[in-house]
Amino acid sequence: MTGMSLDTWLWVVTILLATVLLISTAKMVVPRERIAAVGHAGEWVMDFSPRALRGIGSLEILAAAGLILPAVLGIAPMLVPVTATCVALLFACAAAMRLRRGERATIITDLVYMALAIFVAWGRFGPVPLG
Repeated sequence: MTGMSLDTWLWVVTILLATVLLISTAKMVVPRERIAAVGHAGEWVMDFSPRALRGIGSLEILAAAGLILPAVLGIAPMLVPVTATCVALLFACAAAMRLRRGERATIITDLVYMALAIFVAWGRFGPVPLG
């Protein structure tokens, strides 16, 4: 039995990233006080206004769609690696915010997601392009 192909790995990681982005849009509908009460990893929401959180959530919805829909629909599939690059930048900003807040324990998650987004961008720009 052979291992999964690079294309399959890229799809798995892309779906994982899209799922993470969609789950994180809860900040658009859940009051920020409730998110902050969950624990240390959620306290960052208090640094942003509800309007800013809705804006971030909207970008995350667009990013999730941009990772999946162009490839599935066969419309402008080059948007997938472009979106993955933007997602990597989003997680870099999240990591910078956590660093500024002194949340060194939770920064690892953002860096892992950033690395996964870079992997998708590399794979779709390079060895396994879509379309």
